[in-house]
Amino acid sequence: MAGTGKIYLIPCFIDENAVHTIPSYIVDAVKECQVFFVENERSARRYLKQLWKEMVIDNYEWFAIHKAEEQVISSFRQKIKEGKTIGIISEAGCPGIADPGQLLINAAQEMNAVIKPLVGPSSILLALMASGMNGQQFQFVGYLPIDTQQRIKAIKDLEAESKRKNCTQLFIETPYRNNQLLETLLKNCNNSTRLCIAADITGEKEWIKTKTIGEWKNEKVDVNKRPAIFLLLA
Repeated sequence: MAGTGKIYLIPCFIDENAVHTIPSYIVDAVKECQVFFVENERSARRYLKQLWKEMVIDNYEWFAIHKAEEQVISSFRQKIKEGKTIGIISEAGCPGIADPGQLLINAAQEMNAVIKPLVGPSSILLALMASGMNGQQFQFVGYLPIDTQQRIKAIKDLEAESKRKNCTQLFIETPYRNNQLLETLLKNCNNSTRLCIAADITGEKEWIKTKTIGEWKNEKVDVNKRPAIFLLLA
């Protein structure tokens, strides 16, 4: 079934003090929207008010995505059928990239709706740009397993694949477990493998460094509770 709605994929800042990283044309898109599907309604409302102070929040329909359960997808499809202009907002970064919004975007594609991706900050791309690693061949693998043995195996597999394909591997961790992940990487990767740690991207304490595993072993690094992304190239 063809849909007549238009979908704006609205990027959100990665650091809440970095409103300047959001292009001004995003506000124009927000002003066109009638309905918002957001990962977190409270923070999305606050974010949009930062972008556009005159916005009257209660003039819009709001839906929380969560993990895009069938009920949410059904509501989304209905709004497309009604010809609504819809904004999708991730909690941080770009909708559809390591984000549950992709399920809604897929539904919009199936309905032949117009989808407008908008430019904004992505920690994955920003970290890759600054790492000095291979930007021609890379993959983002999300979170590594929590179980220690499974995690070690995953790291060794990623390192081996990186060496075989000359491929940059990108992954993340819950911030309070960053130091444990780093410790596991230092214990299980080859000394010659390069590791980039990119923390607090776009924030005042932004810190992006690439060194070999051997070099990192001589550094004292604390990334506990700091939003970070890790890049590996063997």
